[in-house]
Formats: sequence, C-alpha cells, structure tokens
Amino acid sequence: MKKLLKSTLFLSLAVVAVSCKNEPKKTEDTTTPTEEAVTETKGFQIEIEGNDAMQYNKTELKVPVGETVVLTLKHTGKMAKEVMGHNFVLLKKGTDFNDFAAKASEAKDTDYVPAGSDAVIAHTSLVGGGESTTVEFTITEAGSYDFLCTFPAHAALMKGVLIAE
Repeated sequence: MKKLLKSTLFLSLAVVAVSCKNEPKKTEDTTTPTEEAVTETKGFQIEIEGNDAMQYNKTELKVPVGETVVLTLKHTGKMAKEVMGHNFVLLKKGTDFNDFAAKASEAKDTDYVPAGSDAVIAHTSLVGGGESTTVEFTITEAGSYDFLCTFPAHAALMKGVLIAE
C-alpha cells in the first residue's frame, strides 16, 4: 500500500512539474485593427435622461457653437413609449413654446413632432423605458434655445434650456 501511495504521489508531482514547464508562451498581438473595428466618436457628446416621473435629469445643457453635438436621450424608466414615451425636441429661437407644445401633442403619427415644422432645430425619435436614441446637430449662433419632450402633457415638466457658447 505504501508503494502505491508513493507511486501516486510521485506521478502527481511529475505531472505538476511537466505542466509548469510546458506553459504556453505569451505572444504579443501584432495585428492592426481594421477601419471598421476602429470607431471614433466625433463631436461634442451630451447625454440626457428621462424617467417614468416625467422628468429630465437636466434642465440646462451647454454646448459649443459651431461644433457637431451628439445628443443621446436615455429613457431610464420601465413604461412603454405608448404610455410614457419621451423625446428631445430643440426649438429655434423665438418659437412660442406653449403654442408649439400644444401642436406637437396632437401629432401622434409623427412621434409628437409636427411634420414640416420650421420651428425645430433637431429632435430624437420617441423612446420607451430602457430605450435610447441619438441625434446630431450643430448650433451656429450663440444663445439660449428651449428644449422639451413633446409627448402629450410632458412639456409642462420636461423642458429646459440649451445654451450655445
């Protein structure tokens, strides 16, 4: 029995010793990523969130004049867009906020953004809980611009000012 135990122990030690010596050599990755693999985000990145309590997490946004802005809207709630949808609509200076919000709340077929409106600089699509959407735009003139969610009744709470400097 002692002979069997010694043989087993010796065999185990031999296996461990051999496996340590035959450790695979680490090689340096010398491959160059393809253009498709390299993704570079261009523009001024900004993020805003909307929740199930009809609130944006920010009511003031600051962006540089003349630079492409990449705005991402994230809906952090759980409700579907049919009952608690959110979007981000940026209005041109001088737009009557209340008048635009009233017209927008009736534009269900176009995600509550009036088709052909010349009052909109940029807008996202409508998203529901857990979804996000992105829009790119450029502000060419310094100043303050109103933004809002145009889902019916949301503009009363979901609004703010984008300041281009």
